Formats: sequence, C-alpha cells, structure tokens
Amino acid sequence: MKMITYTPIGVIHSPFKEAKGTPIQFSSAGKNDGKIEIFPDYIEGLEDLNDFSHIILIYDFHRAKRSSLKVIPFMDTEERGVFATRAPRRPNPIGFSVVQLNKIENSILYISGLDILDGTPLLDIKPFVSDFDNIKATKKGWLDKNVNKLPETNDDGRFT
Repeated sequence: MKMITYTPIGVIHSPFKEAKGTPIQFSSAGKNDGKIEIFPDYIEGLEDLNDFSHIILIYDFHRAKRSSLKVIPFMDTEERGVFATRAPRRPNPIGFSVVQLNKIENSILYISGLDILDGTPLLDIKPFVSDFDNIKATKKGWLDKNVNKLPETNDDGRFT
C-alpha cells in the first residue's frame, strides 16, 4: 500500500499548553476560546465557512509519543483496545473536535469550545450540521457506565 502523507493547512492556538488539565472531549470543553491560523495557500477555502455556527476540526495529535493498541482510557481502569477509545496514542494519531465558530477575520478563525493543545497542526475543516451529524448512539460500549463522568474529566497527562 502506498504511503499516505498530510500537509497541515493551519495551526490551532489554545489556552492549553500541556495535556494535563485539558478537557478530554469537546462536549465538555466549555467556553475555552482560541483561534486557528490558516496558512496562506488555504485561505481561499474559507469562503462561505462563516455561515456555519460550528465546525469539525481534524488534526494531528502531534505530541502523542508512541502508539499502543491497548490503553487504559480516561474514565476507566481497565485496559481497552485503542480503537474502542479516543486516546491520542494511536497508529495514526488523528483527532477531531467540534467547536463553535465565532468569526473569521482574514486567515484567523476565532473559536470556542476547545479541547485541543496549543500549536496543534490542523489537517482539515468540515462544517458541522446538526441535521446531518446528530445521530443518537444506541450502544456506548464500556463508556456507558462512565459517560456521566465526562463533564468533570480532564487529561491527566499520561497519554503524552
């Protein structure tokens, strides 16, 4: 199979300088304002994006050190397969978050609801549309017993 490479289209700036203390999911990120700097070659692609209230950010977990196929995820004490978690140490360390888009000025996107480390390379942006993306999960696996812990759970620093 051919090698796959991605080129960042920008960089995410957030108040979180280290993993420890960062919200572990975007749904519990609260206000946490930040901004995204889009690189000049990609600014034209921002046209019409300002008409959306929320966007999906796809990014590289650039500070995840090594991948592991088994992890003890946040909110649990039992080892799980990495594909049954959202842990950053993955064979392809790609993350995603839904954030509120407040405004766009030139090449800067002002956003809220961040759960991302400062300096994270941005790979792509997609509009979030609740009519398309609001699917109710009927099975939550091992998280079913722990999902209520999410609002008070932050990164403990063990995955970096």
